[in-house]
Amino acid sequence: MSFIQEFKSFAVKGNVMDLAVGVIIGGAFGKIVDSAVGDLIMPLVSKAFGGLDFSSYYIALAGQTAGLTLTEAKKLGAVFAYGNFITVALNFVILAFIIFVMIRQMNRLTVPPAEAPTTPAAPPAPSEDVLLLREIRDSLKSKN
Repeated sequence: MSFIQEFKSFAVKGNVMDLAVGVIIGGAFGKIVDSAVGDLIMPLVSKAFGGLDFSSYYIALAGQTAGLTLTEAKKLGAVFAYGNFITVALNFVILAFIIFVMIRQMNRLTVPPAEAPTTPAAPPAPSEDVLLLREIRDSLKSKN
C-alpha cells in the first residue's frame, strides 16, 4: 500500500474508539502541537511564500478603509476573513499529517498478530446417517 493510500485510509476511518483516543490525545497535546505549528512550521511556510501572513488577509464588507489589521477591521464591522480560514485549514492539514506519521510509526513498533495457517481445514467427517446410507447403497449395487 502506498504512502498516499495509507494516509487516505487513515483519514477516512470512522472507528469510535479511534475517535475517542484522538480526542483525549488531542486535548493532552493540543497546546504543544498548536505551538509547533504556529511557532515553528507556519513561519517556514510563510518564508517559503515570500513572507506572507495569510491570517491578515480579508475583504472588508462594511466599508472599512484599506490597510487596517484584521482585528481593527473586525471592530469596525463585518469582514470576510479568507486568510484566517486558509491559515486554519493549512494548520489542520499539517496537524493531521503529523498525527498520521506519528501513528504510522507507532503501528510499526507493535508486533503484528500471527498469521493464520494458509492450508484449508479438513472437511468434517460424514455423519453416521450418511455412512449407513452409503452402506445400503453399496449393498444394493452388489446385489444387482
